[in-house]
Parts: sequence; C-alpha cells; structure tokens
Amino acid sequence: MTTMGSAAGARSRLQRAAQAVGAVFLLVGILGFIPGITTNYAALGMAGPASDALLLGVFQVSILHNIVHLLFGVAGLLMARTPGQARSYLLYGGIIYLVLWLYGLLIGHETAANFVPVNTADNWLHFLLGVGMVGLALMLSRDTRRVHGPATGH
Repeated sequence: MTTMGSAAGARSRLQRAAQAVGAVFLLVGILGFIPGITTNYAALGMAGPASDALLLGVFQVSILHNIVHLLFGVAGLLMARTPGQARSYLLYGGIIYLVLWLYGLLIGHETAANFVPVNTADNWLHFLLGVGMVGLALMLSRDTRRVHGPATGH
C-alpha cells in the first residue's frame, strides 16, 4: 500500500527529486561558509560585487548568496512533502534561476546591481539549474499523476 505521506514514507520520484535538489542547495550553502572549500574566504562580504570569495575557486559567493542557498535548500526539503509542492518547488524555483541567469547576463558584474553577487560561472550554473529544475518538474509530474492520481478505470 503506497499513499502519499504514508507511515512507510513512500515518496514519488518528483518528491525525491525536490528533496535531492533541496539537499544539494543546503550543502552548497554550508560549503560557502567553509574556508578552503571557499577560496579567498577572508574576502567573503555580506553582499555585493566586493565579495571576492569563490566557492570551489569558481563561483562568486557572499554571506547573502550562501544564506539564499541555505533557504532555498530548506524550502526544497520542506516542499518535498507532497507531489504538488515538490512540483511547485522545482518549476518555480527553476523559473527563478532562469530569471537570475538573465539578470546576471544583463547587469555589470562590478556594479551595485550585482548585489547577490554573481560572476560568469554563476550565470551559466543558474541557467543549467533553471533548465534542469523546470525539466524535472515537467517530466516527473506526468509520472506522479499516473501513479498517485485518482483511479480512472484504466
């Protein structure tokens, strides 16, 4: 017997995907505060382009950027509780990352508009995350409806 939220903890593939994405964001948020994994750690600023810290030596981060990753991760873990919320997390989170990608392409990286901050590597990672999350939401939600939807006599 598999029901949503059953005592056995059965989860759809959509829920597991949202949970995995949330866990990765949570991990990235934590790693952004660890010297060595984040290079130039002494240059980690609260926000803005002056924060010269680089996660994995590649992705520009700040305290604000790390906090956003932590919050996004917690949201994914919480929203993985139901298929509908998991789909919303992946779909709308992916859209947010695609908007962030466009924003990062349009702003000057050395201007005050780069408050998160982002660099070119962040921009393209945001694009991949956005496409991947939207893709997961769309592909896996079809499967969820068949498995967990009401009986249709098929």
